[in-house]
Amino acid sequence: MKKILIIGASGFIGNSLYRELNSYFDTYGTYRTDNAFYEKNQKFFQYDMELENISILLDNLKPTLIITALRGNFNSQLDAHLRIIQWIQKHRSKLIFISSANVFDSFSNYPSYEYDKTLSDSVFGRFKIKIENALMRLPTYKYVIARVPMVFGSGTPRVQEIKTLYDLKAPIEVFPNVIINVTSISKLTQQIHYIINRSKKGIFHLGSIDLIYHLDLIKEICDTLGLEDPIFKQVYDSNNDRYLAVLPKDNKLPKNLQTTTQQVIDSVIAK
Repeated sequence: MKKILIIGASGFIGNSLYRELNSYFDTYGTYRTDNAFYEKNQKFFQYDMELENISILLDNLKPTLIITALRGNFNSQLDAHLRIIQWIQKHRSKLIFISSANVFDSFSNYPSYEYDKTLSDSVFGRFKIKIENALMRLPTYKYVIARVPMVFGSGTPRVQEIKTLYDLKAPIEVFPNVIINVTSISKLTQQIHYIINRSKKGIFHLGSIDLIYHLDLIKEICDTLGLEDPIFKQVYDSNNDRYLAVLPKDNKLPKNLQTTTQQVIDSVIAK
């Protein structure tokens, strides 16, 4: 049985992955701040990337697969990933890195595919690119780069934020000329599960197979949530339409694991 370590398993994506994988694999996770639930759980380890060397935990646990879903200081994250990469070079282990559509946020005229050149104007995107580039120096069987667009679904931080702003009668920020694709947390965890089961390798774009304007998406999500007459703050960061979308072309998943924008919108209501 694969021994999986999810670094950042107390965060939203990391915890969702833990719940998806725990019944099928020998799954462990890390958390940062003191938490009675995690302290009692024998499969969780406290880890502060700003103070500790992740190599110590890796030497003790010896996972065959590491998934990183970290948040926090970018320099500390980069250092942790470089240490993980050094470790997997010496051991029978591989890394699934949860990356972002923002590695392409300099390109605005078209959607991006798996093997397109990355280029970013944002600090966040450039930081993700640094980790991707370090991974791509390894043999392909040693890593999966999972580029993920905006994540929605019942209970996700983005949906909670929309609800909170609506309740406060505060404006919800939208980008009318940004064309994106999206995913749901349930579909994302299923896709990662499949990638693990089938020992997939390389780069995957885990977003919806179709595109939508950001403004239209948020309007439809508000409609689905039953939020009447929400206030929108329309932000124009360009005079022209701009794409920020990661579409699959080379590494397509089976049809049942693909998702559409409408399915993502529907997922914001708990079934």
